[in-house]
This record gives sequence, structure tokens and C-alpha cells, in this order.
Amino acid sequence: MFKFSIRIVTATTVMLLSCLAAQAQNAPSSATSPTVTAVSAQMNAALVALPEADTLIYINPQRILNDAAPKVMSESDVAKMRQQFGDLKRTVGVNPSQIDFVVIAIRFHRPSADLNFQSPEFLIVSSGDFSAESFLTLARLGLQEKLREEKYGSRTLAETTIDDIAKQAEKNAFLKSFSDIALVALNSNTLAAGSIPYVKAAVDAADGKDRISQTTLNSLLRDQNALISMAGSPWSSFSKSFGLMGTAAAPRAAKCDVGLGDFYAAVTMEGSNFKLHGAMNADNPDTAKIISNLLTGLMKSMTTDSTDAKSFPSMMRMLTLSARENEVVLEAELPQQMVADLIREHMKPKQETTTTKPAQMTTPVKKPRRTVRRRRAGTQ
Repeated sequence: MFKFSIRIVTATTVMLLSCLAAQAQNAPSSATSPTVTAVSAQMNAALVALPEADTLIYINPQRILNDAAPKVMSESDVAKMRQQFGDLKRTVGVNPSQIDFVVIAIRFHRPSADLNFQSPEFLIVSSGDFSAESFLTLARLGLQEKLREEKYGSRTLAETTIDDIAKQAEKNAFLKSFSDIALVALNSNTLAAGSIPYVKAAVDAADGKDRISQTTLNSLLRDQNALISMAGSPWSSFSKSFGLMGTAAAPRAAKCDVGLGDFYAAVTMEGSNFKLHGAMNADNPDTAKIISNLLTGLMKSMTTDSTDAKSFPSMMRMLTLSARENEVVLEAELPQQMVADLIREHMKPKQETTTTKPAQMTTPVKKPRRTVRRRRAGTQ
């Protein structure tokens, strides 16, 4: 499922050359300064115009590319990356390091009236130092007859079908909602791309209808310094998808409304180290301790005795889980050099192994001699 999701995002990205997210600025480190309050308000104001979501992923490209990348990449690689960004700016009008931030949203649906599972929808919203209308013009020129337009509200959606996924959807209905995607300019420098119904929901939200809840945003924006953060409600998604909240034709209220499983995770930078921290709602302290013990045991079984600092198990051993009140808290502090070594190790080109065939024998094989017995005289 993860690899499939990556393919969906990649296909959309290729279509518009970039599918990225809504408007904000980098947050300073002091949580009490007036500047942070202003930035937090601006970020919240930008994200509050999103539609409802069951899972949200927030990415800050500026901090990742301008602050974090130079610490884990060589100077030559950084220089090459920035040169490519400059070329991209000249050709398509966008520099990835000037994208304000990216939000990827996923939402689930109740089953259809015939009790068939409905595949989730995805949405990618991006904003930054680029012209959304120019991007749509490039998409029209690149796709030409493959692109169709639909008027929705006060905006025009550019829609297309991803042929490879559409063919697979003929055999697997789960892929149907991923085969047709749409693009729309929400404002002068904000693009939305994704499943057509979800893009239409983004247009409605931009116009003030059915917007995301403030509770979800508060969870996603828990740490203003995050390079990447993620928040979601897996139990709510499960309840909707498997009919606990009724069907699309006959919805009903859930019998149990708890925040069990609601999670948050983020990656930040502090000094020369990367910090990973997150929390999952466990409903009560007892359940938090039980889940913490189970996950700790699972993590121990996944690690090995390897002492190689570049290995994933070595990084896993640096994670700590603990039960704090009603939450299971995850924390880790990864040295900059460890992250850099791991990235360089995985970026190395794979060496092709050549096998040599044994030399063929040139000496002819001698045939075994055949012995003929002679009969003795007088024998029959």
C-alpha cells in the first residue's frame, strides 16, 4: 500500500511537475515570541481553508532543502541540487526551495449502498513563490488532448486520467478513485491536485464550506519547528470504511466516540541533531502502559546485534517509548552524522555483479574402450 501511494503521488507530480502544499512561513524556535504567534496564526489561517481529512502530512520544503539538506549532503551535491533548482525555476517557473510548505491529505468514506468498500481519496495542496495559473497552462500544453476541463463553482478544474492506473483499476476496483485526478488553482499561488471529488471539496473549503476541524489542525501544528509532521485518526477511518458509521446512503452515528489511536509525529532539528517525537492517544493511563510495553517489545524484536551505525536497526535502538498519562510518547535524537551516513549509503549506485563462466574443456573426451570377448573352442 505504501509503494502504491508513492506511485500515485509520483504520477500526479509528473503531471504538473510539482504537486505541493498551502501557505505559511518558517517558525522561529522561541514559542513565546510575538513573531511565532504571528507565524502560527498565518499558518493556521492557510491550512484552515483545507477540507476535512482523516490523515494529514505536513512538509516544510524550505527548511528541509535550505537548512537540513546541507547538513547531510556533500557541498558538491548541494551545489548541484541548487543549480538544478535554478534551472527548474527558469524552465517551469518554480524553485522547490521556495515552496512554503506541502500538505498531503487522505480521507476515507462510508461503504456504498451495496456494501462495497470505498477506496480512500488523496489531495495535495501547495503554495509558494510561483504562479498557479502558469502551472495550469504548462499542464494544458503538456497533456493537450488528454486534459479535459470542468467548471465547478467559480473555478475551472483541469482533469486527466492516468492510463496505467486506469488499466489496473479494471481488475482492482480499489484503484478506481486514483485513476482520475484533477488540478485547480485555489488562488494566485496555491495549487490543489488529487482525486477529483477531493479537489472539488478543496474548492468548497476555499469558499468557506465544510472546512477542516480546528482540533485536527492543532494536532498537526503541535510543533511549529517541524520539518515534517503527521497526524491522523485511524480508528475513525476504520469506523467509516467498514460500516460502523453506516453507509453512504444511510449514515448513522458511531456507538463509541473515543480518540484511541489518534496520533501525531514530527521531525525537527536541534543543534546538529535531528529529533523525532510523537504521541498516540491511548484513552487512559492503563491502556497507555499496555500499548507502550507491547510496542517496546516489538521494537526489540526488530533490532539486531549489528553495530553498524549506518544500519536501520542501529537507528531503531535509539527510539524510546514511554507511557505519559493518556498518551504513548515516542522520542529519538539522531546525530547528524548518522543520518548523513545512512543517506549516502542508500544513494550509492548499486554495483553490478558479473559472473564468469568456467572455461570450456578443449581436450576431447576419450571414449571408453570396448572389449570383445572371444568364445572358446567347443563352447555353444
